[in-house]
Amino acid sequence: MGLDAGLCIPPSGLADSPSVVDIGHTKLGTQQVRIERPAKGTEVGCSFFMTWSQLMGIFLSARIKAENPCHTGVNSKPVSTDGTDLSGSVSKGSSVPVPPTPRSEGEILQSANLKSFTFSDLKMATRNFRPDSVLGEGGFGSVFKGWIDEGSYAAAKPGTGVVVAVKRLNQDGFQGHREWLAEVNYLGQYYHPHLVKLVGYCLEDEHRLLVYEFMPRGSLENHLFRRGSYFKPLSWNLRLKVALGAAKGLAFLHSAETKVIYRDFKTSNILLDFNYNAKLSDFGLAKDGPTGDKSHVSTRVMGTYGYAAPEYLATGHLTAKNDVYSFGVVLLEMLSGRRAVDMNRPSGQHGLVEWAKPYLGNKREIFCVLDTRLKGRYSLDTAYKAANLAVRCLSMDPKFRPNMDEVVEELEQLQDLKETQSARRTSSGPKPRRRSTGDGKAEAAYPRPSASPLFTK
Repeated sequence: MGLDAGLCIPPSGLADSPSVVDIGHTKLGTQQVRIERPAKGTEVGCSFFMTWSQLMGIFLSARIKAENPCHTGVNSKPVSTDGTDLSGSVSKGSSVPVPPTPRSEGEILQSANLKSFTFSDLKMATRNFRPDSVLGEGGFGSVFKGWIDEGSYAAAKPGTGVVVAVKRLNQDGFQGHREWLAEVNYLGQYYHPHLVKLVGYCLEDEHRLLVYEFMPRGSLENHLFRRGSYFKPLSWNLRLKVALGAAKGLAFLHSAETKVIYRDFKTSNILLDFNYNAKLSDFGLAKDGPTGDKSHVSTRVMGTYGYAAPEYLATGHLTAKNDVYSFGVVLLEMLSGRRAVDMNRPSGQHGLVEWAKPYLGNKREIFCVLDTRLKGRYSLDTAYKAANLAVRCLSMDPKFRPNMDEVVEELEQLQDLKETQSARRTSSGPKPRRRSTGDGKAEAAYPRPSASPLFTK
C-alpha cells in the first residue's frame, strides 16, 4: 500500500483552533447526550433538563453524541457498529461495495485489509506521543505526527520513511470505542480517491489508535476560517475543485445498494492533500442506510448543529438526503467564507443558512454573500449557479434535494464552464491600446513566494 499524503491539521495556527471540551450532560428523553463546546463565544450552559423542542432551539455548532449503554471493552461480547450484542448472530460478508450490517467486532477486525500495530510501535513512531508532535485535538482524542517504514510499516526515525497521522482515543473517551470501530469498519473496506486512507489500527488493552495517511494541507475548515500567513484564502478555482472532490466522496458512499450515510459532513472533516484534492475523514458517526423498501433508518440524533438536516433533528429519520443538506451547508460556507454557525456575528447573522438564503436567488444580491477575500476573481454566472445548487441542497423538503450524483454532475459542468470562459479570455488576447510614455520602462518582476518546507516534496 503506497502512502503519498496523510491526515492532519497543520501544526501552524493550532493555538487558536477551537477546543472541544465537555461542558456537561443533559437528559433527552431516555438518552444521555453530551454537548461539546466548539469555539470561544459559543458556550451554552447545559446543566439543566431540557425538552426536545428546547434542545432543537439551541443554535450553536455543537456535536452531540448519544452515550452507549453497552460495555464495549476488549473482553466484552461482540458488538456491531450500532452497539448491538451479536454473540449469537454474525452476518456473512457480501460482494456489494458496502459491508453488510450488522458485523461483529471480531469480523470487522479480521476482514479489514489493515496493518495491526502494537502500542509500542506507535509510541516509537510518534516519539512517545510528544506534545510537539500533536497535529490536532478533538472529542475523540489527539492526533499525532509519526513516521513508519513504507515497506514494513515498522516505526521509523523522524524525518525518514513515510509520514502518518496517528489518532489516539482518550481512555475515558465518550462513546469512543464505537466510533473507533466504525472507522475501522468503513475505511478498512473501501478505497476511493476522495476518502482518506486508513493504514492500520491498534487495539491493545485499553488503547485504541488509528493510523492514517498524512494530509499535508490540513482541513478545509482551516483554509476557510483561519487567518495568518500559513492559511491563504482559497481561490475560486480551488474552492470548486474541493467541492467537487468532496461531492465525489459522498456520491461514492451513497452509490451502493446499501448506502453509507456519512452523517457528519462538515469542513473540519474534509482534508486536503498536497494538490488540494479533498478526502473525507472521520467515519465515527457513519451508518448504513435503509435497505429494501425502507425509506429511512430510525436512529438517535448525532452530528453537528448547523450542518444536520432539520427533518433529521426533528424525527431521527436518517436518509442519504441528510448528507445532501450538509453538503449544501458546506458549499455555502465555501461561497461565503462564513461558518455555518457563528455567535460572534451580529444578531440575525448567527446562522449562515437562514441569513444567506434570501440573497442567493438574485444575481444582484449574491454579492452580499460571496466571500470578499475572493476580490471578485470569479465568474458571476458560475457563482450564481453554484449558489443555486446550494439552495436546492438546502431545501426544507428532502424530496426536492438533488442526489449526490446529480450534485457531482452539476459541479463538473461548472468546472467545464469555468475552463471554457478561461479559454475564451486567453484566445482573445490583450486588447490594443495606445502606447504611453511609461512603456519604455522595465516592469519590476513579481516576487515569487518562498518555498515552505512543509509543502516541499
